[in-house]
Amino acid sequence: MEYREVIVLKDGRTCLLRNGTEVDAKALLDIFVLTHGQTDHLLTYADECMMTVDDEASYLRGKTESSREIEIIALVDGTVVGSAGIEALDATKEKIRHRAEFGISIDRAYWGLGIGRALTRACIACARKAGYRQLELDVVANNTAAISLYQSEGFVEWGRNPRGFLAHEGCWQELVLMRLELD
Repeated sequence: MEYREVIVLKDGRTCLLRNGTEVDAKALLDIFVLTHGQTDHLLTYADECMMTVDDEASYLRGKTESSREIEIIALVDGTVVGSAGIEALDATKEKIRHRAEFGISIDRAYWGLGIGRALTRACIACARKAGYRQLELDVVANNTAAISLYQSEGFVEWGRNPRGFLAHEGCWQELVLMRLELD
C-alpha cells in the first residue's frame, strides 16, 4: 500500500508522510531504538529490537507490496521522526479478517506538533481503503495525551488489561483496549 501527504506542523515546518520503503530501513531501525528508549509507553524496550537492516528492508517491502498493510513514516527536514502502521490481526482467519491493529511512535522532540494526529488519520484512511471494518490499539492507561488523541479521532475504550505490561521496575502497566469502527 502506498501513501503520501505533506502536512504543516504547528511550528510552521512541513512534514512528509509516506509509506516506508526498503531504502528507509536503517532510518526506521534508528527511530525505533530512539523512540522505544524515550518512553515506557511502547510495547518493547529499545534493546529488544532484534531486526537487522535487511530484516527491516524485507518488512517494508512487504508492507509496500501489501494491499492491506502499511508502515507510514514522518519526515521533517528529510529526517525520519516517527512512524505508524496498520497490520492485519490474522489475514488467514475469516472471522477476524475485518480487524487491523494500529501502532505509532514519534521522537519525543517532535511531540505536540501534530504528527501523531496526522499519522493516526493517515492510518485510519489506509485501513478504510484496505477494507477493514475495525481498527484496534492498546495504550498504556497513564498515557492520557495518547488516549485523548485516539478518542478525538473516534476510538472508544472497550476494555482494560490491568496487567498488560510488566515494566523493568517490576510494576504493572494497565492497558486500555480501544477500537474504531470503520463502517
